[in-house]
Amino acid sequence: MDYHAANQPYQPGPGGDGHTIYMAQEDDWDRDLLLDPAWEKQQRKTFTAWCNSHLRKAGTQIENIDEDFRDGLKLMLLLEVISGERLPKPERGKMRVHKINNVNKALDFIASKGVKLVSIGAEEIVDGNAKMTLGMIWTIILRFAIQDISVEETSAKEGLLLWCQRKTAPYKNVNVQNFHISWKDGLAFNALIHRHRPELIEYEKLRKDDPVTNLNNAFEVAEKYLDIPKMLDAEDIVSTARPDEKAIMTYVSSFYHAFSGAQKAETAANRICKVLAVNQENEHLMEDYEKLASDLLEWIRRTIPWLENRVPEKTMQEMQQKLEDFRDYRRIHKPPKVQEKCQLEINFNTLQTKLRLSNRPAFMPSEGKMISDINNGWQHLEQAEKGYEEWQLNEIRRLERLYHLAKKFGQKASIHESWTDGKEALLNQKDYETATLSDIKALIRKHEAFESDLAAHQDRVEQIAAIAQELNELDYYDSPAVNARCQKICDQWDVLGSLTHTRREALEQTEKQLETIDQLHLEYAKRAAPFNNWMGGAMEDLQDMFIVHTIEEIEGLMAAHEQFKFTLPDADKEREAILGIQNEAQKIADYNNIKLAGGNPYTSVTPQIINSKWEKVQQLVPKRDNALKVEQNKQQSNEHLRLQFANQANIVGPWIQTKMEEIGRIAIEMHGTLEDQLNHLKQYERSIINYKPNIDKLEQEHQLIQEALIFDNKHTNYTMEHIRMGLEHLLTTVARTINEVENQILTRDAKGISQEQMHEFRASFNHFDKDHTGALGPEEFKACLISLGYDVENDRQGDAEFHRIMAIVDPNNTGYVTFQGFIDFMSRETTDTDTADQVIASFKVLAGDKNYITAAELRRELPPDQAEYCIARMAPYQGSDAAPGALDYMSFSTALYGESDL
Repeated sequence: MDYHAANQPYQPGPGGDGHTIYMAQEDDWDRDLLLDPAWEKQQRKTFTAWCNSHLRKAGTQIENIDEDFRDGLKLMLLLEVISGERLPKPERGKMRVHKINNVNKALDFIASKGVKLVSIGAEEIVDGNAKMTLGMIWTIILRFAIQDISVEETSAKEGLLLWCQRKTAPYKNVNVQNFHISWKDGLAFNALIHRHRPELIEYEKLRKDDPVTNLNNAFEVAEKYLDIPKMLDAEDIVSTARPDEKAIMTYVSSFYHAFSGAQKAETAANRICKVLAVNQENEHLMEDYEKLASDLLEWIRRTIPWLENRVPEKTMQEMQQKLEDFRDYRRIHKPPKVQEKCQLEINFNTLQTKLRLSNRPAFMPSEGKMISDINNGWQHLEQAEKGYEEWQLNEIRRLERLYHLAKKFGQKASIHESWTDGKEALLNQKDYETATLSDIKALIRKHEAFESDLAAHQDRVEQIAAIAQELNELDYYDSPAVNARCQKICDQWDVLGSLTHTRREALEQTEKQLETIDQLHLEYAKRAAPFNNWMGGAMEDLQDMFIVHTIEEIEGLMAAHEQFKFTLPDADKEREAILGIQNEAQKIADYNNIKLAGGNPYTSVTPQIINSKWEKVQQLVPKRDNALKVEQNKQQSNEHLRLQFANQANIVGPWIQTKMEEIGRIAIEMHGTLEDQLNHLKQYERSIINYKPNIDKLEQEHQLIQEALIFDNKHTNYTMEHIRMGLEHLLTTVARTINEVENQILTRDAKGISQEQMHEFRASFNHFDKDHTGALGPEEFKACLISLGYDVENDRQGDAEFHRIMAIVDPNNTGYVTFQGFIDFMSRETTDTDTADQVIASFKVLAGDKNYITAAELRRELPPDQAEYCIARMAPYQGSDAAPGALDYMSFSTALYGESDL
């Protein structure tokens, strides 16, 4: 490059060829000087002081920056002092050519340091061009005082500004945003000194409204105690609207170099802060897990006894209320707990991943709060829940059956009691002792009819006893009353049997004394009694309660009823024949002028009774028709509800199964990046949530079915329980899979794993995951390790190595290796992490190479919360060199990584 172009004005320009154009890093040098002469004054003073701070090391100085560098001698000397290198021997002549040659040697040395100077030539410096001389000195300052400043991957001006911001951040009324007006009040200079040498500055006594005092205080302290010459004038800075940025930067850079040793301590503090922040976050996650697990286990503990309560209720209404409470539990109380359980597993997996990534030991929850403990409790809950629902349905069926049986028992018992009313008194009569022979024969025939009637009622008594027995077996709540009534009926029946037998013997004994009997009345009685019993049975059947659950059952009843109606014409003919016998007897009596005393002596069944019962049968038939029709309509409605539920369930069930299979394929296949897979899974999760209205609709239809007391459905294999469990399993699987992919992204980013490496890991894992379960068994994992070059063959050394690796990838001894554990292991094998030794070394820097550290040093170098965190957990230092209040940072650091107990 041409560094000697004469009589060319200085022009800032872009850099090239790998060099740095320092003159171009600031905006319009010439324009700034021309616009504000005060800046040129500040620069002259600052640059002169800066040069003298280095030249005095060689025993010289300059007075006028324009004149004293013209012969190039002090310029070359300045460069030797600040670079520590030797320049070519200067020429001692007084001629202009000697001066130009000396200046050119200085400019050549600057260029050799990677600096590209534009439009600055030796002639301008020799001629005393103030503007070019100041530009050259600024270039030297940038290269040798500012270029090497580096703070958190920023350098030069940005690095210096960031350093100032970091150091002054804790101080009130200090907000460093630039190198001009941010420094006018002088507080920033005092803050820099106080941060590193707090004993030199009483910062709390400084006032923002007294900038001149603040500036002079900082300048004097820096010159007296820090060996930083006074390069600025307080009055000039305060009186200038915008102090010169280059002058401020030059002066501030002197502070940076004076305090450069503290930078190492800051770096060490940053490392410790990073480690402590990770530890604090992990502890918060552990506490959150413990609380959430405790709450969930407590809810399970309180809920299981409620679900295991099998105390039956007495009525259908009470059991239906229990069923409604159970529905509320399934719809309202349980779903949030399902989400809490899923979130607990997600938090646990995320915490374990973060612990592995930060090289911390795996988190072991408190006893009884492991994921397996929660899963066991949840399984117990669901078993109790399933048994509870089955018990409720069985109880409702039992109570329904009891209600029907109790009503049937009462009806039959009432009919029987009505029939037996007065029968004992009738059998105890002694009318045969004074009766005529015909009366006696009539009494015998009447008694035979009674015995026939009694035999016919035997079946009813047996039915009553059977119903009472079934009520007892079904644990009917009012069984004592039923048993008492049944026993009374049975006892009375035994008495009637005994009395019947006694009366028959009396009548048969008397019959020997009788000669004749009215055969016609006898025939009437014999035919009227069974017909009367048939009508009584028909009336009872027509009024009989019935319960059905299907259309087929009601159609069977309707067919039987139609068959009964088909027999009515024949029954009517029998009725007319019986009535004809009675009419014939009356005709014979009338024809022969016989006066019949009273009614038929052989039976109490009069034609009026027969006609009355026949009319009753005729009335009951259409009522029975109507009751069967109503029940048929009900069963048709129930069938419609079954079909409605089945149609929806046959859509939702396969949809859930299909989604489960699709999610399984996403978890195993390797299509796109992890972010693509995560987005794909979240789309699936949203689609599942959006599908929820179909499940709610199915719940409504299922509720209608339960309210209708429908207990089976031949149109579908899916029950509401299957749908609920499938949806819960689907949502849990999606959330679990999303969490696994997020952990893989977290591992990839933390360990610097490329997308191609992730694909290679997944391909290797899938190759040995033969059953596509998403996990490798021990033998599958061993084969995978062998394919990757690990020596884990079946010998003593190989087995020991394999058990060591299994302890890493399966710390909870589950017996299988997940893909997350696999990539954690592979990333650990190929990347570095913070170690306890590194943290100990960082603490040693903060402690000034001592084997202990004090609370004051921790509070000075670390943020307040993390300083207090260390102080609370560090044990007192026990070494012989311990000072008062000394803390043991070595055992604290090893405890962070699980290498010893804190």
